[in-house]
Amino acid sequence: MIPTPITTLFLDIGQVLLTNGWDRHSRRLAAEQFGLDFAEMDERHHLTFDTYEEGKLSLNDYLKRVVFYEKRPFTLQNFKEFMFDQSRPLPDMLPLMTALKDHYQLQVAAVSNEGRELAEYRIRQFQLDQFIDTFIVSSFVHIRKPDADIYRLALDVTQSQPKQVVYIDDRAMLVDVARSLGIHGIHHTSHASTRHALAQLGLTLETSGVPSGRPQRADESSALPFSKEQP
Repeated sequence: MIPTPITTLFLDIGQVLLTNGWDRHSRRLAAEQFGLDFAEMDERHHLTFDTYEEGKLSLNDYLKRVVFYEKRPFTLQNFKEFMFDQSRPLPDMLPLMTALKDHYQLQVAAVSNEGRELAEYRIRQFQLDQFIDTFIVSSFVHIRKPDADIYRLALDVTQSQPKQVVYIDDRAMLVDVARSLGIHGIHHTSHASTRHALAQLGLTLETSGVPSGRPQRADESSALPFSKEQP
């Protein structure tokens, strides 16, 4: 156990709770599906995606720069539906975070880099607002990780002290930035390793009856805070 109890979780969304919203793999699939030049598309993406994630560009305008800068045989809506359909929940992570929140009465904030339309879709589709109290999303607050101000904002909004917070992210550098502010950081690589790291910080579920990688019982399914649509 640690001297100061943990009261708050800061969670990345992509590759912690869900798959990434629009990563290189998804863009390559899109290029194949829609017959696009991936190299050209990817270059245009990197030139403008940060602006989209900071909330300074709509998804429609991002796509006009990256895909629809010339006439296409498919619609903007066709392409957006493909983008949204790439998101899937990661096994065991949503139930784990929900169980921790309920068991320890934790405050939970998402601290994530995502464009507005993708974030809103993912929140709605996977019912993230059923267990996340606050969304400090880059496109909502116009600050993007690794800017340390996004963590400071999350601390202010949740009224938490750094030593009371655990931040979980799949990118080690972003965890390091949080740690530089005194926040406990966990570099997420798997459900098992993250669960072990949380236990080291006093957040254990071993005696609470919460699943630990075992098959889900039928009577648990209705309580899971995500879409019934499975990967």
